[in-house]
Amino acid sequence: MVQNVEKSSESLLRVIESIPEGWGSVKLAEVCHINPSKPASNALPSEAPVTFVPMPAVDAERGEISKPETRPFSKVRKGYTAFHEGDVIMAKITPCMENGKAAIARNLQNGLGFGSTEFHVLRSNGAVLPEFVYHFIRRESFRRDAEGEMTGSVGQKRVPSAFLEQSAIPIPPLAEQKRIVAKVEELLARVNITKERLAKVSIILKRFRQAVLAAACSGRLTADWRNEKQMGNVPEGSKLPPGWRWIPIKELLLPGGIFDGPFGSNLKTADYTENGVRVVRLENVGSLQFFDQKETYISEEKYKILSKHTVGAGDIIFASFIDEEVRACVLPKLKTKAIAKADCFCLRPRQEVVNRHYLTFQFVSRESYERLSDSIHGATRPRINTTQLRNLEVRICPLDEQEEIVRRVEALFKLADTIEKRVGAASLRAEKLTQAILAKAFRGELVPTEAELARREGRSYETAFELLARIKSERGSNEKLRKIRGN
Repeated sequence: MVQNVEKSSESLLRVIESIPEGWGSVKLAEVCHINPSKPASNALPSEAPVTFVPMPAVDAERGEISKPETRPFSKVRKGYTAFHEGDVIMAKITPCMENGKAAIARNLQNGLGFGSTEFHVLRSNGAVLPEFVYHFIRRESFRRDAEGEMTGSVGQKRVPSAFLEQSAIPIPPLAEQKRIVAKVEELLARVNITKERLAKVSIILKRFRQAVLAAACSGRLTADWRNEKQMGNVPEGSKLPPGWRWIPIKELLLPGGIFDGPFGSNLKTADYTENGVRVVRLENVGSLQFFDQKETYISEEKYKILSKHTVGAGDIIFASFIDEEVRACVLPKLKTKAIAKADCFCLRPRQEVVNRHYLTFQFVSRESYERLSDSIHGATRPRINTTQLRNLEVRICPLDEQEEIVRRVEALFKLADTIEKRVGAASLRAEKLTQAILAKAFRGELVPTEAELARREGRSYETAFELLARIKSERGSNEKLRKIRGN
């Protein structure tokens, strides 16, 4: 009678949720302890080493604890999240959760780990493999649902433990879980190799662009062009081709052709409006790129006070803060009038002497970075000032050669951009493939089901419902035994 009711319930559940034969669907809390209690204070000697995992130690891309630390048990038992060998840890705070920061705790010292209080811990009760749980929570659909249930203020939103407890997870028989995990990891390993190769292309393209700029700014890129013009090449013992010379920036600019934007006392956060006059700021300036989508405005009334900081199409915008590279670009035509903010310098070159695009190439070249790095000041936000920029020397060649350099650089960069777009599209396809693999895995479409194999081989098997009932019975027996021993 009981068996018939169980079979009927199993069949009905399978129809309702379209899960494969032999599977069950339960709340996550029925197969995992969510955020189990800390180990007892005497679980280890106070100075015993344990693994410590700060949030940055979890590699979101690979799903691994990549940079664990070691700390004494007594120093971390209180105030940190505790977990055991084989537990699944998952970031609960934004944006780490959305980025997929999760891992299976492996190779923990003394079998114990502690980490950020922003981790949730999921510990299998034996009915589900930790790897199965890990791949389940790595699905994009799960993270999207978790994001929708977050609570707290902006920037400090967290996934509540109640969401995990109530989340439904499909449970195959254990043998099938093992096959699913093995197949998922086999396929994802191939996808990850592809992702790593694609990531290397971006690094190669960055080096390629710098190599192009180095050749352009030294005259090597147009050596054949000068030969055709019978201008000669770089004379022996000289560092400059014929017609090239070093000139400080101040000699290449119009009168008043370099200025910065208004400082904080003249332009405050309260002055910003939803529309009006555009404010060009640091976030808009890349290396030869202008990021138009990051828009900030001030009112016409405020603009009248700050109009001396007006910038327009064709001006060179130079980011005063310099970290790993120099950022400068030619300002495109904007929809409205615009001013530059204090962290951006505006330069207006003399067009009869220098091509603005050529001059921008000189700015963002590695050589200019190295020259300016000696002038950088400020520990937290390294920057330069307009005086230092005025005195920066760059290589200048005849205007017709500058124009040829611009033409060649833009053609080569266009090729690099095309490759980069294709790499980006391929990376997106790889990520979609990852999610497609996980979706198929949890629909039971990745490997033959245990029910199918059992029929084919003429044997019985333990269904998910039988597995869950067995685990529950074993836990009940163990609990009774503990009580007897406790008495």
